[in-house]
Amino acid sequence: MATPLWAIPQDWRDALADDLAEPYVADLRRFLDRQQAAGRTVHPDGPSIFRALELTPLDSVRAVILGQDPYHGPGQAHGLSFSVPPGVPPPPSLKNIFKELGSDLGLPTPAHGLLDHWARQGVLLLNSVLTVENGQAGSHRNQGWERLTDAIVRLVSDRAEPSAFLLWGSPAQRKAALVDRTRHLVLEAPHPSPLSAYRGFFGCRHFSRTNAFLEASGRPPIDWALPDCAPPA
Repeated sequence: MATPLWAIPQDWRDALADDLAEPYVADLRRFLDRQQAAGRTVHPDGPSIFRALELTPLDSVRAVILGQDPYHGPGQAHGLSFSVPPGVPPPPSLKNIFKELGSDLGLPTPAHGLLDHWARQGVLLLNSVLTVENGQAGSHRNQGWERLTDAIVRLVSDRAEPSAFLLWGSPAQRKAALVDRTRHLVLEAPHPSPLSAYRGFFGCRHFSRTNAFLEASGRPPIDWALPDCAPPA
């Protein structure tokens, strides 16, 4: 598992070099190796863990959508926060994202839950924690992922180009302090889960607010409309 797990794209690897050399990263790798040795199923699979970094190079980031941890059901997580592979029904949180997307921008509900189209435009679809045990939400918290994703958020914040940070849920919102608000837009809302979406996620209008900020900053807006047919993941 170690080889595909740490196949981080070179641009991100170079930028994260100091953190990747820290003891906490070695501890995280050992934790994941122990999970594998114990026969536990971890989502997403090793090659997909850093898919968000693969599809969204550091110098292309225009927005960051930050969630909590990956979906913990079989076949759901594939390395992009809130996204699911083709053929997998959108989970409730993603359905609520689509409801807000429709309310905010008048877009129809997509026929699939693959968010590659956003990622390839510079939307970094990142979770605070990048792995989870099957059926055990939150099971890989406090093992080092949070420090690594803190470093990723700081890298985006340190860039001169203005970006929008969409922080959904308490774990995501804890990263707000890492963002330079003099250059970037920080948008916070409850997690889109059915347990919390009605407490402020619905009506947050983060999609239109992101585009308004980008355009005011001289950057292209995001095309939030997903293609009708999902390409292969």
